[in-house]
Amino acid sequence: MTYTHLMLDISDKIATITFNRPEARNALSEEMRVDIEGALGEIKAKAGEEVKAVIMTGAGGHFCAGGDVKGMAKRKMTPMDHRTRMRSGHHRIYDILHLELPVISLVDGAAAGAGCNIALLADFVFATPRAFFMQAFARIGLVPDWAGFYILPRLVGQQRAKELIYSGRRVYAEEAKELGMVLEVVGQDTAMEETREYASRLTHASTDAIAASKNILNQAFNQDFRTLMELEVYAQCLVRETDFHKEAVRRFKDKETPLYDWEKLSGLRK
Repeated sequence: MTYTHLMLDISDKIATITFNRPEARNALSEEMRVDIEGALGEIKAKAGEEVKAVIMTGAGGHFCAGGDVKGMAKRKMTPMDHRTRMRSGHHRIYDILHLELPVISLVDGAAAGAGCNIALLADFVFATPRAFFMQAFARIGLVPDWAGFYILPRLVGQQRAKELIYSGRRVYAEEAKELGMVLEVVGQDTAMEETREYASRLTHASTDAIAASKNILNQAFNQDFRTLMELEVYAQCLVRETDFHKEAVRRFKDKETPLYDWEKLSGLRK
């Protein structure tokens, strides 16, 4: 598939989505929105065999500067037209958040407005030292979109989410890590190498088990105890029948090399 403002690379079972509109700090154009939908569809079609992990990043020293503010000034729409337009894109947000693969955002430079929330939709966020996150909506009299009201309080808590949304201030990489928005701050010159190394470890895991775990974890704050226990039972009964589980048990029983050993893959243990 051909993309206008996005690049998609699939290699070594890792799909890398690169927002590619560097002249506008990768602000969301209409073409990029369509490209995101197409890339996610392509990844979903190849999930499990050709793709086992996903990286989202941006070209030209920025992740994504959010909505195209210049385009907003040109757009003449009624409130209901805006509502229809926004709701028509909700499936893209859902598909990033609930993609049944591990997703990593690699943020360099700006992740602002919608770009901030796209980054935070990933399972893991890696950031370079010059990365910053900003709920920039307040600066132009808007409220968060791209699921900001959903994801931000879950990461940083309600009070801090209010502070970040009301102020619209920049949160640089180290503070973002302290707040729980970022998992790792990576080297400026080795950012993609470190991110791919982390993603490559995840490609050794059971895609089925990760998919089932992610599905339940994404509901963990919305469901009661009994419902989560039932989901746990259902998922466990399914993954117990996978080839991965059966082979892992056989290797454990026969004292053979494990299929998936995070510490060994990390180089922490020989």
